[in-house]
Amino acid sequence: MFHAVRREHFVPERAWCIPDTVGGVPFAMDREADPERWLEAVYSDSAIITQVDDGDGDPTGGTGRPSSSLSAPAVAVEFLELLAPEPGERVLEIGTGTGWTAGALAHRTGAGTVTSIEVDSVVAAQAAANLTAAGFVPEVDVRLVVGDGAAGDAEHAPYDRVHVACGVTAVPHAWIEQTRPGGVIVLPWMPEHGDGRQVRLVVQADGQTAHGRFGGLASYMMLRGQRTRMPDLEPDDSDRWVGRSRTRTDPRALVWDGSGQDLMVTAVMPDVIIGKRLDMRDGTFRLELATVDGTSQAVVESRWGGASARVLQLGDRSLWDEAEAARARWLDAGRPDVACYGITVDAGGQRLWLDEP
Repeated sequence: MFHAVRREHFVPERAWCIPDTVGGVPFAMDREADPERWLEAVYSDSAIITQVDDGDGDPTGGTGRPSSSLSAPAVAVEFLELLAPEPGERVLEIGTGTGWTAGALAHRTGAGTVTSIEVDSVVAAQAAANLTAAGFVPEVDVRLVVGDGAAGDAEHAPYDRVHVACGVTAVPHAWIEQTRPGGVIVLPWMPEHGDGRQVRLVVQADGQTAHGRFGGLASYMMLRGQRTRMPDLEPDDSDRWVGRSRTRTDPRALVWDGSGQDLMVTAVMPDVIIGKRLDMRDGTFRLELATVDGTSQAVVESRWGGASARVLQLGDRSLWDEAEAARARWLDAGRPDVACYGITVDAGGQRLWLDEP
């Protein structure tokens, strides 16, 4: 697909290149100033940031929050291989971005079979121009829709395949409803805690339920309606920190003792963001936990060689206690790794499971 849909048509004159290689150093791309380096970057295994701060920042500056990009080729290929579209199949894409994968999908499945949704009207307009430059006819070869990808596109459903090109914490049920039984949905699942993962969901015969297992690592920009941020947690001596204790459990174990543990913690605490900080000067490690709405928080601090860690908690929930309980469940289950877990999505939401749905 990508041999026929040349990547250079989907890269702006100026952008920010992030090599997807060990030791790769990001750099600004400028076609006019250095056309050879620009072209080399286009055809390297690099992600290319095309927008930051939802269009309010300069993508060539290396600062700001990336909000649209062109995925590294190896990453894009992995997801398309999981999707495995066949000629003639109808495909829904969530997150048009530059339009590159929409064009590749249309080349594979045929004219008029791909519907791609982009929430940002400016990004969508540029994608249409990119597809035109690559030889596609927008609305004939690829149907482009400006809107909220979480809602899908019921007008042209059902689809055989759904390709999600943005990170998702909670899988919208609309995507299940708009996919035929036996159809496939491939997405980067990005939980509040731990690593993002590839997920391949298969819609069941009822048309309302989908099961899938977790695969390799995935890191994508989030679906805009599902962006969250860790609140500022600054421990102090005020009375708001009503829960004060110490623990003999090293908090490092909660984040570095196996990726399968991440999924167990997420299964038990799906609405909790967990962050970590390590001060290399004195070895202080700080684990921060907060519900998405910020009403419950916890801070756990320890030092290398320390006998215990300080725990401060506030709110209705004791988040550190919940996290310790989740770790205990993982240990009791025999430390299952990522391959043992899966996810089910239905009208009631989503749930993680171990071994079988």
